[in-house]
Parts: sequence; structure tokens; C-alpha cells
Amino acid sequence: MKKLLVILLASVFMLSACSPKTNEENTGSGEATGTSKEITAWAWDPAFNIAALEAAKEVYSSTNPDVKVNVIEYAQADIIQKLNTGLNSGTTSGLPNIVLIEDYRAQSFLSAYPDAFYDLSKSIDSAKFADYKLGPTSLEGKQYGVPFDSGATGLYYRTDYLEQAGYTTDDMKNLTWDQYIEIGKAVKEKTGKNIITLDPNDLGFIRSMIQSAGSWYLAEDGTTPDIATNAALKQSFELYKKMMESDIVNIHSDWSQFIAALNTGTVATVPTGNWITPSIKQEASQSGKWAVAPYPTLPGNADSVNASNLGGSSWYVMNVPGAEEAADFLATTFGSNVEMYQKLLKDIGVVSTFKEAATGEAYAQPDEFFSGQPIYADFATWTEQIPNVNYGMHTYAIEDILIVEMQNYLNGKDIDSVLKDAQSQAETQIR
Repeated sequence: MKKLLVILLASVFMLSACSPKTNEENTGSGEATGTSKEITAWAWDPAFNIAALEAAKEVYSSTNPDVKVNVIEYAQADIIQKLNTGLNSGTTSGLPNIVLIEDYRAQSFLSAYPDAFYDLSKSIDSAKFADYKLGPTSLEGKQYGVPFDSGATGLYYRTDYLEQAGYTTDDMKNLTWDQYIEIGKAVKEKTGKNIITLDPNDLGFIRSMIQSAGSWYLAEDGTTPDIATNAALKQSFELYKKMMESDIVNIHSDWSQFIAALNTGTVATVPTGNWITPSIKQEASQSGKWAVAPYPTLPGNADSVNASNLGGSSWYVMNVPGAEEAADFLATTFGSNVEMYQKLLKDIGVVSTFKEAATGEAYAQPDEFFSGQPIYADFATWTEQIPNVNYGMHTYAIEDILIVEMQNYLNGKDIDSVLKDAQSQAETQIR
């Protein structure tokens, strides 16, 4: 446990150093009330998660007018720090009733603080959510999280650039990454545009590539590093280097540069999570020039499917006074309300992992920006195909190691030595 706490605290300091400024001007106390008529919820991102909470609050208040729901915005890094500080202190004072936790970090909290979270097994039917969400949100047979948004990935691409390079919409379906690279070379030759933009300090791209094959940085136990002999990881590293050496990659260093690469027409494709849709659509002049295809697979890897995930988060109830009411709030809204999910999709672009939500009218609507393609129905289909992996407890700690080793690999270090050395470092750091 001591080693685990050291790792968690180290993550907190790193997150604090790089996190955006916390918007606390409009927040409340953040303290659990100790009454059964008041619920406090913490989340980040006012345009997405906070907006979803406000919508759920409105739905719940229609049948529970006597319950006050306090929605409080913090940066994600601040939520992690506050949770760790509060839980390490051994007191629940100051903790919320409901908290949003990124899926990659969930197992760290559930494993480190097994008594801090309320068992939701009897509140929701976990079988009604996408299978891949159940790994991060459950522990030892108990369901602790209400799965929220999907990070289902797709291959967004510019139809005009691809057409100039001689490719049709059908040509973009169910690609392998090798085929993608060859298309990238043709696009570069015919249009001068790079096929993709990447941040060397963000290996989310690698993350999504290996999950398509049901693989992760850790073994199924969620704690043992699985790097040195990880075939999917090795293949993903090799494909990454192949892209770099093919001169088809634009380099960016932060989110604003990433978005600029899409909106200015610098790149021809964006293989990423569906949460990028609003950012792509913000450049109205490109309406009708984009489409979305299934995510490419690892070539020759029988386990790799044309679907993966990048990001995503879920709701949790803290074991503080008011837990039963908080569980009822989540069960009534995010845990079962198909109609509410239609509104969340139309208003703020939430692609749900609640399976029945995809049967609603909003999901079937064609999107004019994407030339009438019903992209949300497609993402709902791909969400069902995402392999379920155990993200475990050390995603970002291992990724810090892999970022350095990736640069060594790009500079000529042998791939097997790269992965072997990363394995050794990971075993030392998370022991």
C-alpha cells in the first residue's frame, strides 16, 4: 500500500504541474452535506461533463423536487488531488457524493481505497452498458461506477483530399495500419498534405492501437507490466516509426496546435476518439468534406478489430452520508434514462455507453457536416466492438517510460531492447 500511495501522489504532483487553471469562481463548498436531501457532484469540462450533470439534475428534479443537487466544476487534476488528499487523511469530510473519474485512473482509486466507494451493483444493470466499460468500473465482482461517455475511435478523413489521391469512401473502410500508411504516401504525393498529426509526448495513439487487439501495458491482473513480450505493443511501435520515416506525419505539441492542424486543412485524416467531432465541426467551411470510417487494425494480428477506445470517464458514488440518494440520482439518470441520452447527444455530443441509448432517434440522424453520414449510429456500433481490457493502476506511469523509449527507438535503438528496458524500468517504478 505504501508503494501505491507513493505512485498516486507522484501522479498528483505531475498532473498539478501540467493541469489548466482550476475554475472555482462558480463552485460551491464541495463538501458532502450529511443530509439525505442534498447531493454534491464533482466533474471537469463545463461544455461536456458539467453540462451533462446539469441536464441530469434537471431530469431528476422533475420527480425529486425536494433534493438539491450541487454541481461543482474542478479541473481533472484538482479532483484527483482532492480525492487523494481526502482519502489519505482517513476522513470523508469535504468529499462529494458523486465524482467523475477518468477510466484510465479508476482502478487506482478502487484498489487503493476499497471502502471509499459505494457499491452500485444493485442500483444499475451493468449488462446494459458497453462491455469494455465494465473493466475499469468494477472490482472483485462489484460494480462501482456508472459508465458514462464512450471514447470509441474512428478514422476521420477529408473526402476531398482522399479523392484527389484516387481513393473512394469504400477504399477507407476497414483498413489496416499498413494500408493507411500507403494511402498516406499517395495523399502526400498528390496533395502535399500529411496524413496524420501526432504529439511525440502523447502516446494515446499507441494506447488505442493496442486496445484494438485486446492488449494493454499491463497483464490481466492490472498490476504486472506486460511490455517486453507484448506483440501488439511491439507492432504498434514499429508502425509508429514506419509512419514517421514515411514523411507523412505533422508534429504538434499541444491541444491548440492539434485542433489547428484539423481546422486549417493541414492533415488529411484524424484517427481518434469521437469526442473530436465538435472540434472538427467548428470549422464550418469544411462542411461536406469529412467522413468517418472504422478504426484501422494491426495488420496480420488476428486479435485486432476495427474498433478501439481513447479516453472516457464514469461516475462514482462516495461512501459518505447521502450515498443512497446519490446512487438513486445516477440510477435514474445516467444509469437508465434513454430519453435523457438523446438530449445529451443532440445538445453536447455525448456518445453514451448505455446500449439502449443507441436505439433512440438522435443516434439515427444523418449529419450534414459529414455529408449525411449517421456518424453517431456508426460510433454506437463500434462501441459494442471495443475489446475489454484491464487498464489497471499504472497507465500514465508506464507511458512516461514509453515516451522516452519511443524516442530512443526513433533514434535507432533496437525495438526488442527498447521494450525490454521499458519493462525493467516499469517493474522497478511500480514495484
